[in-house]
Amino acid sequence: MSFIEDVKAKAKAKQKTIVLPESEDKRVLQAAEKIQKEGFARLILLGEKEQVEKDAKAWGVDLSGIEIVNPKTYAKLDDYVSTLVELRKSKGMTEEEARKLLTESNTYFGVMMVKKGEADGLVSGANHSTADTLRPSLQILKTKPGTKLVSAFFVMVVPDCEYGEKGTFVFSDCGLNQNPTPEELAAIAESSAESFRFLVGAEPKVAMLSHSTMGSAKHADVTKVQDATKIVKENNPNLLVDGELQLDAALVESVASLKAPGSKVAGHANTLIFPDLDAGNIGYKLVQRLAKAEAYGPMTQGIARPVNDLSRGCNVADIVGVVAITAVQCQLYDNN
Repeated sequence: MSFIEDVKAKAKAKQKTIVLPESEDKRVLQAAEKIQKEGFARLILLGEKEQVEKDAKAWGVDLSGIEIVNPKTYAKLDDYVSTLVELRKSKGMTEEEARKLLTESNTYFGVMMVKKGEADGLVSGANHSTADTLRPSLQILKTKPGTKLVSAFFVMVVPDCEYGEKGTFVFSDCGLNQNPTPEELAAIAESSAESFRFLVGAEPKVAMLSHSTMGSAKHADVTKVQDATKIVKENNPNLLVDGELQLDAALVESVASLKAPGSKVAGHANTLIFPDLDAGNIGYKLVQRLAKAEAYGPMTQGIARPVNDLSRGCNVADIVGVVAITAVQCQLYDNN
């Protein structure tokens, strides 16, 4: 069974409700139809019911069995407004401003549905920036207890690949933190290990990546990764983590035996932690395009409930995959 089929099976075993705010997007409606037919998640589409159904008909999409909610006429809107005012009162939020946000931004409304427990998670971003998706999430849901940092990862599934966990990896951070400090990089590694373990179902082997392996180069950027590695090891003595490692030393046993002999991670890494956002973003796109890998994300970790951001270049299969992963993430939150 492929990674994504395995994830769908996990999601189907304990169905969760996922909000899709971008009902105006053809790809989202096509994905919703597919998800409904596969039956691994319950869906809520946000928008004016008549318009959504009109668009669906024009695009040949069957939305039978999918709930459509219009934020402007929702019976619990007043309660949502009161909650948002209370959450943001320290920032001067007024009732008028709260009502405007909730009725004009489907993302704000969808995140409030998650806050109120009327949905388990949210997937957005096909038509919106990462900031548009995450801002309401951080304002309304806030961070997960015990989490130092919200970060973003991709699940990468590389065909015909001998590395990682049968070609499956977590790449992080590829979407949020521009130039993390050692402490932030350590937090990203810790969250990514947890995400890998739960989603892939295997033991994470975490490589803290650099242009240097075990002190082969001297630079402040190298020192940052070394310091982050020390923090992770101190906080998680049972976690398989090592660094700093160049990518080839992290993945290839023959290279690892030369550059990092004795490392339990080098040559076997499946969770790759990039030193900054430039490296992470470039890295995942290189693998996606040149190795024809499936790239699911950017998935977020560290928010109090699962909210995930789509790439604006996503296709229908990407949306289906991210919804499946989000549904499984909801199960992880149930366990905490």
